[in-house]
Amino acid sequence: MQIDELIELVKQQDPNRQDLVIALTNCIGEKWKDKAYFQYVDSKNANQIGAEWQIEENIIIEHPTKGIVIINLLKDKRIGGIEFYEFLD
Repeated sequence: MQIDELIELVKQQDPNRQDLVIALTNCIGEKWKDKAYFQYVDSKNANQIGAEWQIEENIIIEHPTKGIVIINLLKDKRIGGIEFYEFLD
């Protein structure tokens, strides 16, 4: 899935989430963490003091063919990762 496709889904399903659209637009440097997860930010020591990964909220989007997509929005309004729920082990 391309990030543009996910941005369009957010615009359709949650049009008031301009913050999420901006965060997705700014996503760069993703790495496949496993077959179901793109990671953009190091999750080492997640939510601990001084960690880069400080979760604000998890946003759920429905993709017509890939099912549930969970977007991890961090407190600094960056995307931490994108998880494809249907592909989890």
